[in-house]
Amino acid sequence: MTTTSASPVASVRCYLATTIRILRQLRGDPRTVAMLLLVPTLLLALLYFVYQDTASPPGIPRMFDRVGISMLGILPFIVMFLITAIAMQRERTSGTLERLMTTPLSKLDLLAGYGTAFSAAAAAQAGLACLVSFWLFGMTAAGSVWLVLLIAVLDAVLGVALGLLASAFARTEFQAVQFMPVIVGPQFFLCGLLVPRGELPRWLQIVSDVLPLSYAVDALQQVSRHTGTTADMWRDLGVVAAFAAVALALGAATLRRRTA
Repeated sequence: MTTTSASPVASVRCYLATTIRILRQLRGDPRTVAMLLLVPTLLLALLYFVYQDTASPPGIPRMFDRVGISMLGILPFIVMFLITAIAMQRERTSGTLERLMTTPLSKLDLLAGYGTAFSAAAAAQAGLACLVSFWLFGMTAAGSVWLVLLIAVLDAVLGVALGLLASAFARTEFQAVQFMPVIVGPQFFLCGLLVPRGELPRWLQIVSDVLPLSYAVDALQQVSRHTGTTADMWRDLGVVAAFAAVALALGAATLRRRTA
């Protein structure tokens, strides 16, 4: 069956209808909503108690502050990647995606609707994690909390975009999960959380330079050290946003119309 080109107005309506449908699906799935909202916050709480009794030299931020601010960007990225990849694959295996693709809905409208709905959930997730970290656990940063929140939300959106892209190459939900260590694992190890990127072997620094999570963590570290915004921070945010936009476009280009 072929599809016909939709007018801009019809395209916007399709996009909004997809966004609303996904948000309604999320509202009807309280377990997924609970995982979206609570998992990063609970993991940060665990991290707080792990470092609670760790001493730091005078003038050096607490270990929880140094590690936790990076995790505020990493955890939403991981959770949103996993949930988005599985949710999109579930749409495909259930036949919903194939039925939608016989309508005037374009691939880009579909993925934009998914991206918007899950990004709204990601904003709530990142907001709760920042609220608990700064006001309940006393996390401190030289820069604004709102900048930390902005970067955390953008990281979550990046996770959504990469999750949508990964789902295009998976045939089952199990395969979608298998993409996680492939796509997320190297970024986690090389983003500068475990070892500063400048101390990595040269070839690993080159690999790290082409991974978007490296720039997200660098931006968060900029906020943790500087009271105002810096050019490096805005450059890093721009790189993360560009990666998310490219991943979303590639996801639309590689989206299959038929279920295998």
